[in-house]
Amino acid sequence: MNEVEEFIYRYECETLEVIKYLHDLMMDQPGISSKISFKIPFYYRNSWICYIYPQKKGGIEFAFTRGHELSNEQGILETRGRKEVSGIRLKTLDDIPQESLFEVIQEAILLDETVPYKSPFPPNKKNRNLSGSPLTSF
Repeated sequence: MNEVEEFIYRYECETLEVIKYLHDLMMDQPGISSKISFKIPFYYRNSWICYIYPQKKGGIEFAFTRGHELSNEQGILETRGRKEVSGIRLKTLDDIPQESLFEVIQEAILLDETVPYKSPFPPNKKNRNLSGSPLTSF
C-alpha cells in the first residue's frame, strides 16, 4: 500500500467512500500521479492539478490548485475567498455531481497540459539582486 492509500484508509464510512471514489477517478486519468504533500493527497501531471482535503466537521473538499483559471461553467466550484484555489465540498457519494465534476477534471488536466503554471504573486524579494532584476542562473 502506498502513502496515498494509507491516507485514504484512515477514514471511515462515507468520508472513506468519497475519498476513495475521487482518488480512483483521478488515478483513472492518463498520466496522473498522486503524492502526499502538506499531509494530504495531491494529484499532478506537469504540476499540481487538485487535492483532497478532509474537513474537520466531516466531509471533504476536492480542490483545484488553478481553480481561478478554470471556467466553472458547471457552477460547482467555490473560491471561499482564495485567490487561486477553487473547490467543491462533498459529504457523501450522492453529493458528487459526477458529470459536472468530470468536466472540471478534464478542463484542469487540459489546462495543466497546455498552459504552464505562472504564479499570480510577485517574485520573492530573496530571489532578486541589488539592481532589482530577478537573479538568473547560467
